Amino acid sequence: MHYKRILVKLSGEALMGQYEFGIDPLIVGKLAVELSNLQQAGVEVGVVVGGGNIFRGAELAKSGLDRVSADLMGMLATVMNSLALQDSLRQLGVSAGVMSGLDMPQVCDRYTQRDARRRISNGEIIIFAAGTGSPYFTTDTGASLRAIEIQADLMVKATKVDGIYDKDPVKYDDAVKFEQLDFDRAIDQRLAVMDVAAMILCNDNAMDMVVCNINQPGILLALAKGEKVGTRVSPKETLYD
Repeated sequence: MHYKRILVKLSGEALMGQYEFGIDPLIVGKLAVELSNLQQAGVEVGVVVGGGNIFRGAELAKSGLDRVSADLMGMLATVMNSLALQDSLRQLGVSAGVMSGLDMPQVCDRYTQRDARRRISNGEIIIFAAGTGSPYFTTDTGASLRAIEIQADLMVKATKVDGIYDKDPVKYDDAVKFEQLDFDRAIDQRLAVMDVAAMILCNDNAMDMVVCNINQPGILLALAKGEKVGTRVSPKETLYD
């Protein structure tokens, strides 16, 4: 494998499947198979799951709810999604656990960097829930932080599109896909990659990221082998290494 340790960021919407809200067990099962194949190939795997299929803290705050309360609700949504993914992985016989940025011992383990590294090194797929554990930070930022903390070789943002475009490819037929980008350009041009805080974290800590379509079977394994898929985003000084 080209990459030994990978952090996969899944959006909450990726779990909805055919539904307009909530969790589609069939989709979660397919995602679990993709992650299982990655682990069986010898790759160490961490996962961050969003909660947008249930709650979005920032959007709830716009409707008048206190921002801290809204963000806490969003964090709890990510815990629900993480538990669903953990269950699907375990049904496949995969060793998997959930570690939360919030202290909730009856539900899952409390996140610590030391324990996360140890468990991933021992072959367990660790799903990081509740973002950073603090309000005002998105799960994108949480994913960047966890990728850096576990010393991942690559962060994968798994989406519904096959990479980053100069404009929305669903609305515009002439949208142009980027094969590679540096974080500075992505930030300056306000490209729909991740929030700015997440990209700054990656840029400052030399964390490469690939944006790809998770609905393409085998995409994670292809990435782990070093195949060029999706759009690669890197610090400018390492982009062409």
